[in-house]
Amino acid sequence: MGLSAVTVLGVDRPGVIAAVTGSLAGCGANIQDSTMTLLGGHVAMMLLVSGDLSPEDLLRRVSAPDLVVTASAVDARRHFGSPPTGRGHVLTVHGPDRPGILAAISAELAGVGGHITGMSSRLTGRLYVLIADVELPAEVDVAGLAARLAAVGAGLDSEITLRRVETHML
Repeated sequence: MGLSAVTVLGVDRPGVIAAVTGSLAGCGANIQDSTMTLLGGHVAMMLLVSGDLSPEDLLRRVSAPDLVVTASAVDARRHFGSPPTGRGHVLTVHGPDRPGILAAISAELAGVGGHITGMSSRLTGRLYVLIADVELPAEVDVAGLAARLAAVGAGLDSEITLRRVETHML
C-alpha cells in the first residue's frame, strides 16, 4: 500500500472539502494525516493518503477546474499515533506586521533543536498573530529560550510567549 502527499489550493467555496475528500474515499484512498486552512480567501489543504493508487491516479481522481492539485509518492517518517519525542510548547506572537518575524523566531527555535509541528498566522488590519505548536528537546533551557524569544519580539515590536503544554489538563 503506497503513501502519497496530496496538496490542494483553490478559491474557498462551500463543498470544496467534501468534493476532495469524497473523491479520495470513492477510490479507496485513506486520509492518514491532514491539515486545511483558509489563506486570503483560498482553501489550502495538505493530505497524507494511503492506498493502492499511484500519485498520477490520485491526481486524476481529485482534479477539478477550480483547484490546483499535486500528488507525490512519499515515505512514512513516523508511526501514526506514536507519542512525540520532545516536550510540547505553544508559542504565540502578537505585534505589527513586518517581514522577517517568522524567520527570526524559527531560527531561534532551530538553534536549540526545536521543531515547529503546527502553525497558524493571521493578519487582522496591521496586527499579526501567530500560534505555533513546538517540540523542544528535554535538555533545552526553556526559560533562557523564552527570554531570547522575548528579546527577538522586542526588536520586532511584538510580544512573543512560550509556554509548556500541560498534558494533564487535556
